[in-house]
Amino acid sequence: MSDSSTHLHTRLQHTGLADFDPQTGAAPVATPAVRSSTVRFKSLADLDRAQRALMAGERSPVYGRGGLDTHAALEQVFCELENGQRTYLVPSGMAAIVLGISAFVKHGDHVIVTDSAYAPVRAYDKGLAQRMGVEISYVKPDVESVRQAIKPNTKVLYMESPGSLLMEMIDTPALAALAREHQLISVLDNTWGSGYAYRPLDLGVQVSVVAGTKYVAGHSDLLLGAVVTNDPALIPALSEVHYAMGYSVSADDAWLCLRGVRTLPIRMRECAANALTLCQFLDTVPEVKRIFHPAFPADSGHALWQRDALGSNGMLAFTLDLPIPAARHFVDTLNLFGIGYSWGGFESLVQYVEPGLVAPHSYWGNDSLPLIRMHTGLENVDDLIGDVRAALDAARKIA
Repeated sequence: MSDSSTHLHTRLQHTGLADFDPQTGAAPVATPAVRSSTVRFKSLADLDRAQRALMAGERSPVYGRGGLDTHAALEQVFCELENGQRTYLVPSGMAAIVLGISAFVKHGDHVIVTDSAYAPVRAYDKGLAQRMGVEISYVKPDVESVRQAIKPNTKVLYMESPGSLLMEMIDTPALAALAREHQLISVLDNTWGSGYAYRPLDLGVQVSVVAGTKYVAGHSDLLLGAVVTNDPALIPALSEVHYAMGYSVSADDAWLCLRGVRTLPIRMRECAANALTLCQFLDTVPEVKRIFHPAFPADSGHALWQRDALGSNGMLAFTLDLPIPAARHFVDTLNLFGIGYSWGGFESLVQYVEPGLVAPHSYWGNDSLPLIRMHTGLENVDDLIGDVRAALDAARKIA
């Protein structure tokens, strides 16, 4: 289903459904998980047609690694979410980042990364890009800083909005326009918005990367990434590198992700409402000095969020004016927030952010206070606030 006259909520319920059997007139509600490593062809002519289509950058199943019906259904869903023309599924969000950059660079090229981006991008830089002779520079995510960083060999501008640690909103339309002005390919990590709360392709970005592990899947039971573009000129490069890197996603994971996306609007709205309510409570706590959540009116990126975003999610962070041992005790004392990485599932999570992890972010401004990052899940928000209140009381005693 691709009728843009219908609301996204409706399209998410009807996109990627199984076709009716031409003989029985029946079809399952849920698209089956089609598992196969081998694709059979009726004739060599059929195989030749499929091969030509694949080489032209089209979605053409020739071998199981490219995915069959279940994968095609999920790719269609990501295109609906992101308003894209083509989706490439990969095994994780990090794999999506690697594909989203690597498809457009070669030895001797330069990439600009806004310093609000997901921290493991720096692991890609050190672990792969440098070995391949690709230089990466990190800059403050504003137009003038990016403009000054552009070199004759710059090929890609890589961004994330909001940023993964401090939820920093950036002026995506202006940065995307700057990239086009200098013939750079713009790539943006849209895991926070996941196509529902934020649509970077509509804001001028050419490639959106998403960790489907998070809100799209929604149940903390799979790893999956997606790279989506609405620029036909970029499809051949993405197709070539996607194939060359050997990326593959299991049909079962694709099926689970399809299941999760059906409830995406409900889950994201509920998580967002819980996060905003928790921010309002934290704003009354004397020890909380800064709250990072773009939907919260006091956040410095709130105006950009109002202009560019379509909604919010359950992510927030805040600083605590307490000694580090007391801040760590706060995290340890929480009962309803599990300690762990990732987010976007049904459960609430908390992370004590190590100072070295947030230090490279210019938005942080050398703040010396401990930083706590939370994801508010689908629990009752009054229970979550009660849990935070009790943990704060315990931390005060330690302090």
